Amino acid sequence: MAQEFNIDDTVDITDVVCPTTFVKAKVALEELDDGQIISIHMNDGEPVQNVPRSIKEEGHQILKLINNEDGTYDLIVRKVEE
Repeated sequence: MAQEFNIDDTVDITDVVCPTTFVKAKVALEELDDGQIISIHMNDGEPVQNVPRSIKEEGHQILKLINNEDGTYDLIVRKVEE
């Protein structure tokens, strides 16, 4: 059974390339309150390899990585208090 999340914000980083992908995702995360959830829409390849790892290193919680089967992914992240 798929777990549903109450998404507070969404950011689409499919139009940018690494390392700007993480920067754009980080800025969007910084605008959230602690505990809020964001969906980050990104391309396959470098973004999927680098963005989740970098977000986890920042201390945030990765809830799910969804393969959209079209060359894009949605990364669901909960902001954790810094």
